[in-house]
Amino acid sequence: MKTKIKDTAFLETGAFLLSKFGNEVCGDTIMTRRIKEENRYVAVLSDGLGSGIRANVLSSLTASMALNFTLRHEPVRRTAETIMQTLPVDNRRNISYSTFTIIDIDFSGEAVIVEYDNPRLMIIRDNEAYYPNREPFFVQGTGGEKKLWQSAWVLKPDDRLIVVSDGVIQSGIGGQLTPFGWEEDGFKGYVLALLENQPDISARDLAKKIVLRSKANDHLEPKDDISAMVFYYRQPRRMLICSGPPYDNGRDSQLASSVSDFQGIKVICGGTTAQIISRELNRPVSVTLSSPQPGVPPQASMAGVDLITEGILTLGKLGETLESGAFDEIPAHSPVALMSKYILDSDIIEFIVGTRINQAHQDPALPVELEIRRNIIKRIARILEEKYLKEVVIHYL
Repeated sequence: MKTKIKDTAFLETGAFLLSKFGNEVCGDTIMTRRIKEENRYVAVLSDGLGSGIRANVLSSLTASMALNFTLRHEPVRRTAETIMQTLPVDNRRNISYSTFTIIDIDFSGEAVIVEYDNPRLMIIRDNEAYYPNREPFFVQGTGGEKKLWQSAWVLKPDDRLIVVSDGVIQSGIGGQLTPFGWEEDGFKGYVLALLENQPDISARDLAKKIVLRSKANDHLEPKDDISAMVFYYRQPRRMLICSGPPYDNGRDSQLASSVSDFQGIKVICGGTTAQIISRELNRPVSVTLSSPQPGVPPQASMAGVDLITEGILTLGKLGETLESGAFDEIPAHSPVALMSKYILDSDIIEFIVGTRINQAHQDPALPVELEIRRNIIKRIARILEEKYLKEVVIHYL
């Protein structure tokens, strides 16, 4: 889990999908992967023809192939040709059953993009929208020769890269104000106006707002699956989670200094840990008397710290919530909800893990889920890296 922290720009990713009205399953698929060892991201947005389960199966197949071939550094033309030769073709319209956009981008911001029949990828820079210059190339598929597009772009700090399915561009079609759909210009104008009012909006929130606005264009009953994927290249947002007392009492002051000097969101998990930092920094702890989430002890507060929670139980619940992604199922102001929001809004999460054994957790009669603190944090770190593409650093003290 240990990795060198960067001081350069960070690539935040966010995505949101919505099914066609009346369908349980979305026919669009978005897959992303962060390859730490190669300093790169690979992402795919695929739109299955039609909607429902059949469209989902085909878009998932397309996205999986595109992602795996790109991860293996297969030439883009070979990747595209393999996909085209695998996908069935609609006999009536002679079109493939799935479209796709593939993005291969490294941590320095250099991106290679391949597009097939999706709306054009859009770049936002200095409050203006750009479309990368594209070169066409042709591949043989099951339905004959197909035209694809390849482009390259180098991101600069504060750039955003936005990919959507045609459910966005075609939303509102047939309406009085949008008889031909939202179209590219309407979508572009909405994004630029939104960014003018919320210049620091996260990739996750921007993707969600694009999809929900598209749903509103269809009078809240989407006529197609809708999806959006956003990359935001900016200075990293940092967070520190501190849990557990140091192995050696003589290092208590080091722990307190690490928390005091940290630039970013600060969270302390554990009553003993909070007491040590409170004593060393001479800052009193104020405890809330009740918790809005059953099974999770109440939070506390201290000057200079964003949140103080109980330790093992809260971290365990946090891990479960991050793994399931069921953020709407927990009370909005509970310690777990607040920690989840801080984490999702951060890019680099540092853990300081104290290694002194807490005797309270060595009783064999306690529930099995009360794992040793280090194992819980390792699990959370794995989820953050694999599912949320965060950069995670763990320090043991």
